[in-house]
Order: sequence, then C-alpha cells, then structure tokens
Amino acid sequence: MMLRICAALLALACHLSCFAQADKLASLKLVAFDGGWNLPIWAAQRQGFFEANKLNVDLSFTPNSVNLVTGLLAGKYDLAFAGIDNVIAYQEGQGEVPVEQPDLFAFMGGDNGLLSVVAAPAIKTPADLKGKTLSVDAMTTGFAFVLRDYVASKGLAQDEVKFVRAGGTGNRFTALMQGKNDGTLLRTPFDLIARDRGFNVLAEGDALGKYQGTVGVATRRWASRNEEVLINFIRAYRSGVEWIFDPKNRAVAEALLVANIRDMTPELAKSALSQLLSNGLQRDPAFNVDGIKTVLVLRSKYGQPQKQLSDPYKYIDSRFYERAFGK
Repeated sequence: MMLRICAALLALACHLSCFAQADKLASLKLVAFDGGWNLPIWAAQRQGFFEANKLNVDLSFTPNSVNLVTGLLAGKYDLAFAGIDNVIAYQEGQGEVPVEQPDLFAFMGGDNGLLSVVAAPAIKTPADLKGKTLSVDAMTTGFAFVLRDYVASKGLAQDEVKFVRAGGTGNRFTALMQGKNDGTLLRTPFDLIARDRGFNVLAEGDALGKYQGTVGVATRRWASRNEEVLINFIRAYRSGVEWIFDPKNRAVAEALLVANIRDMTPELAKSALSQLLSNGLQRDPAFNVDGIKTVLVLRSKYGQPQKQLSDPYKYIDSRFYERAFGK
C-alpha cells in the first residue's frame, strides 16, 4: 500500500514538474512554405531541440508569400522562413501588395533555393516552352524572376510565354500535375516527385546560378523585444541541421520526409534527403552573400518600380546568429 502511495506521489511530482517546465517555454509562432526544406525544423521538433532551448514552436504553412509577409508584419506570426527576395521586395516597396512601414530583416540563412525548372512530359527542351503557360508564386517575387531570367537566357521573349500566379511550391506542383500549367519552378522534393511521374526537369541547381533562397525572417521591432528567444531559436534550428546531417540519423530523417510531405514515398525520400544534404540546405546556416547579390541583380532587372540594388547588408543582420554561437 505504501509503495502504491509513493508511486502515486512520484507520478504527481513528475506531472507537476512537466507543467512547471512548460510554463518556462516561450511560445513562438513560426510560418513557412510547406516542403522538404523544413526538415531541420521537423527534426528540432521531434528531437526536443526547441524545448531544450526553452521554446514551444507552433509551425504553420502559408499558401503564398503575400499571406506570409502581411501576417508577419501584422504580428500574426513571430518568425518566418521565406526567400530573402521577399524581404528585399517589401523593404524596397516592390512587394505584391503595399504595406506600411515594413521593418523586415533576415537573421540567418537556410538553403540555396533548391530550384528546378520542371515542365510537362511533352516539353522536352526550353524551346518547347514557347507559347506555353508557366506558373509562379507571385508575379513580383524572386523565384518568378529566376524563371523569367531562365526563359530569357534560352532565347525566348517574355511575351512568348504566359506567366500566371499560382502560389507556393505545393500549389504550383498541384497545378502542374493537373495540367493547368505547362511548367513552373519547383523546389526539392517536389521536383523529384514530378520527375518520378514523367515530368521533365529542364534545369536545376547551379545551372540556375548561385542563389540565397530561404532565410529566417523577423521584424526588427519583434527582434528588439525578443532577442533571447530569437537566439534560442537559432541554436535549436542549427541543432536540427546538425542532426539531419549525421549519417546515423538518415533513416529517421527519411521517415520525417515521408511523414510530413504528401506523395512522398520511402524510395523518393532517399533521393530527396541526398539532394537536400548535398546541394540545398546549408549545414552552416550563415548568409550566402554572393547568393544574395544574385537576388539583387535579378530584382534590379525585373522589379517594379525599377531600382538598382547592390548592398546585401541592408537586408540582413548577423548579430543574433553570431551571439548564438559566440562568434
């Protein structure tokens, strides 16, 4: 009897301890585009890296960049993972929608964009894109500029193809699979899934140039009030990165891709993880300054109203990353 009472008391003490621990966790609302580039976040959630850094992270996905940026500026979200071009666009008044007093900045890197130009099975070469419909996230985003520049580099005039707005990568993938569009720009692993279904990858990786894709994004006003929380998030995210790069965790990392991505199979997960690790995710998620310069060149060329943009450091702040790791 006494043993049962002691066990019950011990269980109660553990239960109360868990509540006390939960009370110490800072709640963080994170928004991102759905896709395999979120693998470090899923790993940090599964392995308890966020909790170890005193965070309770609520991850949600956005249908498009407008929803993400406006939600972040309105305080609906605390942090975001998005293309750095979104930061640049809205800071320069070239965003898809007008916003008042934007104070966005990037606090860490994430990936090189993981970009591939993917087309319907009947389209075998870039020349076959003439007269076809190509989908983009939004007409004024950096990924759209990458696709437009690719088309131009293949000798096609901008009016020889039709660009249409379709939202984030998942939406563009679905539209392409349903035959609503003839081609688009996809990110890993959606390009691998499309290829597995008979669609053609016309260009990928370095063929599209050096690029800084996803970055961690916040508003300066939020970061100034939540410096410790931001630093803890950076530490937890990097722990997730290190975990997925560790070969002994490969099987579980592949399982995370299958569990979190629709249409992902165990076999495709092997290829997707290899591509994410070898040519996509940054093991050291610091900024790729040369990649940011590429983004600025494209935005200077295609952004409206047209501006000449050349200073990468205007849109980034490395202090939080450096403080997180004592640099």
